[in-house]
Amino acid sequence: MPSRPNLFSAAFVKTGNGWTGTEVDLGDAEIADDLGDAVQEALGLNGDELALLCVEVEDEWFALVRYEGDSDPRVFLSDAHAGQTDPLGEIFAELAGVAVDKDTPDLGVRPAGDFELLSDFSLSGDELLELSMEEGVLPADTLSVIAERLSFADELDRLR
Repeated sequence: MPSRPNLFSAAFVKTGNGWTGTEVDLGDAEIADDLGDAVQEALGLNGDELALLCVEVEDEWFALVRYEGDSDPRVFLSDAHAGQTDPLGEIFAELAGVAVDKDTPDLGVRPAGDFELLSDFSLSGDELLELSMEEGVLPADTLSVIAERLSFADELDRLR
């Protein structure tokens, strides 16, 4: 998958001192496991940490993937239609449990996946859904609000 200028991806790991982040190259991602491997390599994880992958495709959609120990990744995708036109979006749609049907008409924004993946950080599923569907708000702005709520906004801003 070629690198795209409108793609931003970064991963953040929760430590005793807060969050630490780094950009993650998803240019070679072809399957869901490639995402986890890229996060693990970029952050130098040993497998027990809590990590959050944040991906935004400018003006279109964003995805959050939560990795924690040996548990399956938990995914939130701001628009299930991302899988219809974007190879990377197709990977996130698959992880979010969305059956991609490229013949289905686009009926507007349709979030998918695990709405509660950040509820233990006081960001409920209803709030996440509301943030992702707010009219006129770009995915980058939504991720900034989420980062602020989870206390890694400074790290996110540093990487952008």
